[in-house]
Parts: sequence; C-alpha cells; structure tokens
Amino acid sequence: MSAQQPQTLAIIGQGYVGLPLAMAAVDVGWSVIGVDSFEAKVSQINAGSSPIEDISDAQLQAAISKGAYKATTDYSAVSQASVITICVPTPLNEKREPDLALLRSAATGIAPYVSNETLVVSESTSYPGTLRDIIIPIINSLKPEDSSKIYFASAPERVNPGDLVWNQKNTPRLVGSTDEESQQRALAFYESICDAVVLVSTPEVAEAAKLLENTFRLVNIALVNEFTQLCSAGGINVHEVIDAASSKPYGFMSFRPGVGVGGHCIPVDPLYLTWWARQNGGKASFVESADSINHNMPKYVADRALGLVDPSIRNPKVLILGVAYKPGVGDVRETPVSELRNHLKHQGAEVAWHDPLVPVWEGSNPVDLAWDCDVAILATKQPGMNLTQLIARGIKILDCTNSISGETGVSSL
Repeated sequence: MSAQQPQTLAIIGQGYVGLPLAMAAVDVGWSVIGVDSFEAKVSQINAGSSPIEDISDAQLQAAISKGAYKATTDYSAVSQASVITICVPTPLNEKREPDLALLRSAATGIAPYVSNETLVVSESTSYPGTLRDIIIPIINSLKPEDSSKIYFASAPERVNPGDLVWNQKNTPRLVGSTDEESQQRALAFYESICDAVVLVSTPEVAEAAKLLENTFRLVNIALVNEFTQLCSAGGINVHEVIDAASSKPYGFMSFRPGVGVGGHCIPVDPLYLTWWARQNGGKASFVESADSINHNMPKYVADRALGLVDPSIRNPKVLILGVAYKPGVGDVRETPVSELRNHLKHQGAEVAWHDPLVPVWEGSNPVDLAWDCDVAILATKQPGMNLTQLIARGIKILDCTNSISGETGVSSL
C-alpha cells in the first residue's frame, strides 16, 4: 500500500460533480486522483478530453500535464490520499425509490485502502443517516487494521451544470461531521477550495438541507406548472401573470413553467425525502403531490401541441426541439422530454428531435430543422438552435421556454 501523501485528494466518481471538484482542487495546489469505475471515461479523461461541459479540454490537459491530476479505475490509489470524497450518482430504482448501489460500491471500493487519519467525505445526495448508517459501517468493517482513526463528514454537492456564475469556489458549502476533529479537518479542506463554508451540527442536518434545497424547487415548479394549466384554461397568459407578480419586492420568487423537471437533482432528491419520511412512519404528502404534478406535465404539453394540429391529420409529425433537461448542456438525465415523446407516440404521432448539443439520444439520431412536420415543440432552447426557418415555413410551434414572442404561429405554454 502506498503511503498517504499530504495535500492529496482522491475523488470517487468523475462526472458532473467529481471532475469540477478535481479541477477546483488542482487550482489551489492539491494533487488529485480521480477514480471512476468506467474504463472508457477514465481513458477519455486521461487523453485530455473532458466528458462534461463545465470543464474544458484545455483546463483538463493543463492539470494532467503538470502532474496534478490523473484518472484511474484502481481503487488502491486512494491509499495516497489524505482526503477522499465520494461523488457518485444516487439515482432512483424502477420503483422510484433510492438506489444507493453506486454509493455502497464506492464505500466498499475505497475501504480496504483508506490510510490512517484519512478524512472521508460524502458529497453524494442522499437521505439523512446515509453517512452514519451506511458509509461509515462499510468502511469501518473493511478498512486496514492499522487505519485505526478515520474521519467522516457530509458535504452535499451544490453543482449546477452550465451555470456561468456559480461554481465550486463561490458557492457556499455545507459541512456536517461526526465529531469535532472530523469537522475541523473537513473545514480546512473545503476552506481551501471554497470561499465560504457553513458548518452544521451533524451530517444528518447537511444531508437533510440538500433535500430541502431541491424539494423547494420541485414544489415551486409544480405550483407554476399547475397554475399554467389554470391560466391556459381561462385564456390568461401565465408569463404576463408571473411578470406582474415578480414586481413585488418581497415574499415572491419567480419560477417558470416547462415540460417537467429533469437532471440529476430535482426529479430525484425529493423522492429520497418522501422515502425517508415513510421509513420514519410519516408521509410527505405535499411533496408527493408536487412530484405527481410535474410527472404529468409532459402529457399536458403533448395534448397542447397536438391541439395545434389540423384534426384531419391522423398521424401528425411532431418535431421536438431540445431534448436535454436544461439549456446550455447536453445532459439528458431524467429529461422530461422522454415522457413527452412517449405520450406523443401513444397518440399516434410520428416524432423526431433536434438538439445541437446532443449527438445521440436513447438510441436515436437527431434530424435537422428542415424535417417536414405539422407542429414543433420547443422543449429546451439550446444555443445554436436557429428557429427562424421553422417560423418562416409557417410551422406551428408550442414554446415551452417563453423565449419566442410576437411571432405568428407560435403559442406560449
């Protein structure tokens, strides 16, 4: 086993959370070992090609060339680290319940190689008690005999892919630890890469706070999605209503309607909360209702779009514009456009899609904007998406992004 090296960080998971963390740590003088189970991703990274939009090839290549960063599939490399962070996905299973398989695998993978006096931090989002009840027992049962003292903390990631303003450095980081010494070590680490660190009393508080942050967004998006349907039925422009309400300088925060919710956080994290509530004999009824509203939004959008088509066309051709879950990225995780497409097909439509940032989606290839269609749905407004020709051809467009105004044939959600 290699000896632990000071100022050496090992990060388990080299995706949307782990790789930006790696580059932020390299920038302030840490040597970083990125561990990922996917051989193809590790090879791509070590070749200097970034798999995510937030990290440029040039930034990655600079870190590699100066010897400050390397990626590997070999968990034994973590024995060199004084700090290990776990940044693996925590998705939902087929029952839409927490799936901690990757988290358990990461803890099991690092445990035999954790050096004495290493700080282990979970950045992966999960329900309160995950660090204390799952990660710590796994590591303590499998760690080397001479690793008598391991420190533990929870510091849930706060990553917003494609955000040009908020990043690893300027976004405050929550840290909750199991004891005072773990807290101090975690504080020292995150203060080295973040402008502000917010200490909380326990890991459970940090874990719960992350769930609250994204549940707040889920329920407010659900509120405005439901409100949109009410306004549409009453012949009122919901965006004008939102703009009007936004003039109030206190007590209101603007949210906009859309096809639904997508990405690695908002559709997922609140269901960790509802599951946790049930384990404790409670029920998060409000959150479950919000999830249901958002889950049904793609069907509403499909119905609205097909309502724009001449009823005599039995199998309308529908072009979906933008399949990523948000603009500016090619990330299609949990995209609500999957359900939108399914509802359209179920009603007999022929469906194609166009997205400048997504080369392949669910086994299908994109079409160009010249594709002949009866209606188009602007689901995600991507950069480089020139809709002028569609509008000029007189194609009816249902705009779910509130980004086209004053054009003939364009209807706002």
